[in-house]
Amino acid sequence: MSDPTRAEVDAFAGPVMVEFGTEWCGHCRAAQPRIAAALGNHPSVKHLKVSDGPGQPLGRSFRVKLWPTLIFLRGGKEVSRLVRPQSADVIADALAAIELSGE
Repeated sequence: MSDPTRAEVDAFAGPVMVEFGTEWCGHCRAAQPRIAAALGNHPSVKHLKVSDGPGQPLGRSFRVKLWPTLIFLRGGKEVSRLVRPQSADVIADALAAIELSGE
């Protein structure tokens, strides 16, 4: 499955977390348990994992510079972002914020 376009991401309704990274990135691999732990308590948040790299249009449209970058959207609008998050708690807080921002 190919990555969505920016227009498709902007059209998503509800809470979405877009995760930009690569399979070979050590920071990305290290963050996976933290991301999974945080997402486990937020089943209503759509998780979109995007394989990023130089010149990839979706990552460039969000100005992603380091991996992993987590972008938290509500109704297609960026609410917050985390770059190389160091704990599940900070991810969970951002997830809770996008769930609540629509209520």
